Amino acid sequence: MDEQRERRAALDITPLAAPAEHEGAAGRRKTGAGKPSAFDRGMTALAQYRERTATVTLPRSHIEDIPDGDNGTVEVKLGVWISNTKTRRAMLTPEQLDQLAAHGLHWH
Repeated sequence: MDEQRERRAALDITPLAAPAEHEGAAGRRKTGAGKPSAFDRGMTALAQYRERTATVTLPRSHIEDIPDGDNGTVEVKLGVWISNTKTRRAMLTPEQLDQLAAHGLHWH
């Protein structure tokens, strides 16, 4: 509001930068340079889990550690990610659905 802007200017307060823009229909935020998206991290965790166990059936509470690219690991709550992804599958791109199907998750 104009009145708020005037008060901030009188107090010599600079407004914060605008929030990050969203991308795509799923509302995923753009990631920084080289940083994988939440979907990419989930797919990496799913591939790793499937390779190790030969299944994609897992408890909702399962957490998978994946490499973060800096000689460390990142925890991915894989069970929750699968549940949320399935619930929001209408917002996924055809490419993302194909990636999931390639790992045995057919939700069409």
